[in-house]
This record gives sequence, C-alpha cells and structure tokens, in this order.
Amino acid sequence: MKKVFLLCLLFSIVSCSVEDDGPNFHYEAVPIESVTTPDEFNLGLDHDITVSYYRPSGCHVFNNFLFESDGNEITVVVVNTVYENQECENYDPQEETVDVGFSFRANVTTADSYIFKFWQGEDEMGNDLYYVIEVPVYND
Repeated sequence: MKKVFLLCLLFSIVSCSVEDDGPNFHYEAVPIESVTTPDEFNLGLDHDITVSYYRPSGCHVFNNFLFESDGNEITVVVVNTVYENQECENYDPQEETVDVGFSFRANVTTADSYIFKFWQGEDEMGNDLYYVIEVPVYND
C-alpha cells in the first residue's frame, strides 16, 4: 500500500508547476466499500468485476485502478484525482456512492483460483485492510 501513496505523491509533484495557473490536483487512494465478482471464472474468457466506493467530495473524481499482482494474488485499489483550490461540495459519509468496474481475463498457469484483495483503507494503527475474495477458475 505504501507503493500506492508513493505513486500518488510522485504524480502530485509531476502534475503541478509554480508557473501553471491551471487546476492543481493530486491522486488519492479511496477505500472500496463493496465488490461484485462472478462466482467462478472460465479460463481465457473476460469477466466483469464491479466495485463501489464513497466519493468524499465533488473534488474527487475516479481516475483509475491500481493493480499489484503476486502470482494469482491481485491487490486492487481505487485511485481518485482530487482537484485542489476549488469550491467543491463535501459529502456526508455513505452519501455519494460510485460504481466502477474492470474486465479481468483468467489465465491461470499455476493454481486453480485467483485471490483478490480489495483495499478498504487503514485501521487505527495504520495497517492496510482488505476485502479478500477467492474466485475459482474452470477450464471449459
């Protein structure tokens, strides 16, 4: 997860200039609240995965997913672009839900399932929290 924040920091530094009068922004990882995956994957086929998260303010806009894979274990993080120095409405927690998704192709070579770890923020001690789902893969 530290890589996510370092990546966001790097993008923030590269994205702004002292002489630039355009909008300033930075990237921010946003906790995933819920996930919808298929019950199983078919080898070599594309499958849709949808995640939901709460949008903290009108200045937060979905940017992309950050994926980190280690064999058949895949960590998924939602990244928002946060526009600074703008008047944006702050949302009450759990008020503004955003659904986004991605397509995943099962190409298992060493195991018969994928383990997804969806980032859900940090606990009080700063430890990353994940929603973990194991999806079996079948070769039909």
